[in-house]
Order: sequence, then C-alpha cells, then structure tokens
Amino acid sequence: MSQAVEQVPGVVDERLAVGGDEIHLLRGGDGSPLLFLHPAGGAGAWLPFHAELAGSFGVYAPEHPGFGASGDFPDLDDVHDLAFHYIDVLDSIGLDRAVVVGASFGGWIAAELAAYAPSRVERLVLIDPIGLYVPGQPIGDLFAMTPPQKLAALFADPGAAASFFPAEPDIDFLMAIFRNETAFARFAWHPFCHDPKLPRLLPRITAPTLVLWGEQDRLVPAAHGERYAELIPDARLQFLPGAGHAAHMERPRETAAAIQDFAASTRELAR
Repeated sequence: MSQAVEQVPGVVDERLAVGGDEIHLLRGGDGSPLLFLHPAGGAGAWLPFHAELAGSFGVYAPEHPGFGASGDFPDLDDVHDLAFHYIDVLDSIGLDRAVVVGASFGGWIAAELAAYAPSRVERLVLIDPIGLYVPGQPIGDLFAMTPPQKLAALFADPGAAASFFPAEPDIDFLMAIFRNETAFARFAWHPFCHDPKLPRLLPRITAPTLVLWGEQDRLVPAAHGERYAELIPDARLQFLPGAGHAAHMERPRETAAAIQDFAASTRELAR
C-alpha cells in the first residue's frame, strides 16, 4: 500500500466513537472540511490523492463499518444504514456541513447521504460511483474475478497498481482484503451493487454536484455516470483521460485538481 500513516507528517491516525462502536479515521490538511468515503478496497491508508486534497481542504478519511480497522457495527445492514451512519460521523467530528467526496462504493454512500441529509452536504463529488441499475449496462462482478482480472478492471494501466498491491502479498495483506470484501458483500451483494430506490432519491440532492468518471473505466459503464448526472439536479459530468475505475488512485493529481477546481468555481457562483 502507500506510505505508512505514522510516517506522514501532519496526518492524524485515530479512533472515533460513533453510535456505540468505533471507526478508524485519518485526517490531515487545512481548509474547508472534506469527508472522503472510500471504495470497497484501498481503505486505511493516506494516499497521494488525500495528500493532494489536503493542500486545499481539511480531509477526513474514515473507514466504513466492517472495513479495515473500524468496528463491525453489526446492526448496520445496507447502504441506507451507512448513509445515516455518516450523519452520526459528522456529528461526532463536530461538522455541520462538509464537502463530501466518494469513490465507487463510497460514491454510492455519498449520494445516499446527500439525498437523506441535504443540509449536511456543501458540495458533492462522485468518482465512478456504483449504486444504480442501468438496463443493458451491467457492472463487472469483482467477486468472480481473479486478482489479475481485478487489476485490469480497476486500472487503465495495470502497472499503476504496483504501488498499491504487492507482487507477493503477506498474510496480513490478504486478510485485510478478505475483511473488506466480506464487508462489501454484506452491504452490496443483494441487490447487486445498486439500490432500487436510489433513482427516486437522487432528485432530493441540493448540493452542487460533480460526477467524475475515468474515461477508461472497464468495471462500470459510463452510462452509470451519465444516469447519475441526469438524476441529480444540475449535476456536472466530467471525464478523466487516462484513468480507469480507480481514478483517484491512478490519477491522484488530476482527480484532486478537478475537485479543487469544482469547489472553487461553485464557491464563486454562490457569492
């Protein structure tokens, strides 16, 4: 994975009490608060993407319930529960509002959060989000893929995955992947990677919204990004050249720059 958290200056690694359990939280940077909701994998590390965002925002990067070093939160069953969990997280941190950025599975959670609690989301950025069912445009089944197939689906350039996935993973790395995949299945297996209610919820979103899409996403068809942009009022769809599904990992600087530019431009419009 990326550089160990304790070796990154200015990054705080802590546990936060939420609703009778605890989550693992990384935070760093200065500026307006930004809550980053991670995808099904890649949690628990301060990535170059986080470091780029921390130049403009105070970044909060929690691990979802059941993932990584966060508690199991056994009473949470679905993405609706996770959306309300993150309302509790904002309360526990002491944030009334935040920019909310979510990638893939985290994008789905972020969209639900913004629909259920519009007043808590200042701006919304969805990076290659899952969560919708689009007829004739199925999402790839990561559960059925071999590791090489997963890397090819997640990255436009599989070689870019080398810094995140060791060639010879140890038992701790493999167990962490197993824990994350088990938690992901718990929340997203049935219905498979979508919420039938989500199309009715998305028009409730009031935050200025940017849908970022890796131009070479091989896991989730671009029709899903287009559908998100259609259903969220005044949402903007932007494609990221040279990026696959894991755009924030593969093109961290470009992805962060798009978020920073969007936040700056919408801030000017609000004045």
